Amino acid sequence: MKRRIFWISLCVMSIILLFFAFAASNLFYEERIESKRTELKHYVDIFSLSEYTWDDEGARLYSERLEAARVTFLDGKGNVIGDSKLKELSNHALRNEVQAAIQNGEGYVVRYSESSEAEMLYYCKVLERDGVGAPTKLIRISVKVISVWRAFADSIPAYFAFLAAGLILCIFFSYIATDYLIGPVRQLAKDAASSKEVSPKYPELKPIGEILNRRNEEVQAQFLELAKEKESAEKAQESKNEFISNITHEMNTPLTSIHGYSELLATGELDAEEVKNAAAVIVKQSERLSGLIAQIINYNRLDDRELSDVEVDLSSTVHEVLETLSPDIQKRKIKVTKEICADVKVTSRYERLHELVGNLVRNAIRYNKDSGEIFVRLDRTEHDVPRLVVRDTGRGIAEENLERVFDRFFTVDKSHGGKDGGYGLGLAVVKKICRNYGWIIDLQSTLGEGSTFTVLFGERRK
Repeated sequence: MKRRIFWISLCVMSIILLFFAFAASNLFYEERIESKRTELKHYVDIFSLSEYTWDDEGARLYSERLEAARVTFLDGKGNVIGDSKLKELSNHALRNEVQAAIQNGEGYVVRYSESSEAEMLYYCKVLERDGVGAPTKLIRISVKVISVWRAFADSIPAYFAFLAAGLILCIFFSYIATDYLIGPVRQLAKDAASSKEVSPKYPELKPIGEILNRRNEEVQAQFLELAKEKESAEKAQESKNEFISNITHEMNTPLTSIHGYSELLATGELDAEEVKNAAAVIVKQSERLSGLIAQIINYNRLDDRELSDVEVDLSSTVHEVLETLSPDIQKRKIKVTKEICADVKVTSRYERLHELVGNLVRNAIRYNKDSGEIFVRLDRTEHDVPRLVVRDTGRGIAEENLERVFDRFFTVDKSHGGKDGGYGLGLAVVKKICRNYGWIIDLQSTLGEGSTFTVLFGERRK
């Protein structure tokens, strides 16, 4: 085990050091070249045609001023007019730096020079042009530079020095690490006994670790399944108890009225007018009880998906709902503003969309003020998603009740069916329809100013 740790550590360290040495050499080389480029550009910028003759002698004198950097004068065709090092040089028009200068005004290149037998950095620049802009005089300055491989070779001694230090560290590390590696074997037995996940650090221990992990996973999965079943059962029982409690509460009011007036009628002590009033109350409360039962049955049927969804004209449905509820709107003297785009279609079922729109509009009527306003808009968002907005100028909803208004049997009127006559299931039905289809419903409301319900009929969630 010590050998394995030693050789792995040594190999990793060697590769890292080698990579670092090459990267550092390359970085040094690039910085050196850039520094030389700036230096040569400065040499050219300070050159003056009036100070030096345009021949070999002028090139030699300027080269001495530049600490022996090679200077070459050329005409616009690349012919060498003067050079500080060599005589009778051939045409340089095909040299990369000269071509770049003729085309762009200046040019850089690094290449091996046969005449100098060294890696050279060349910088060439146009000094003078004729009347039509063609170059007539160019200057080229060059200096020796080391190659990237030479820079790397120069770093080899330092590389081996670091490698020798790393060798000592690897030997030390292999001895220390061996003692630490015995710990996982002990931890393996400890974790297995405490049902923790076993994570062997060595291949030899993995088969045992996998067997222990599978056993622990099976046990944990069973416990998790039992916990989920218990939680689900508790939630189901809690929901059932809450539902029964709400139904009992909602039914208690009409039943109490029916029972009370029935007892009064049974005494036979009421006059004709009182009998008539008692009978009217019984009929009204019976109708309310029947309506409540119908609402509960309808709410529970919302999850029925036996019938297939079809493309429904939502624009037509909104118009139908507003027409149906027109008597209630007129009775409250409510002003309705409509902005309904034509041919807005949604994949669903007609009765579901009719119920959703109807509940939102009825809610806007029921909790509005007399002579108030209702705004209904049906359009498409910028992402082409159908959007329905129903806004009223009614009483609004307190901030602490914004989330609760979608709960079953919750009404803003704490009397549960007071003067507004709601059952507290309308918005719960809207929420459930939206949840079943994956649509988004948003509520914005300010107490005393009104409420705005927005439904986005997006694609059904998978």
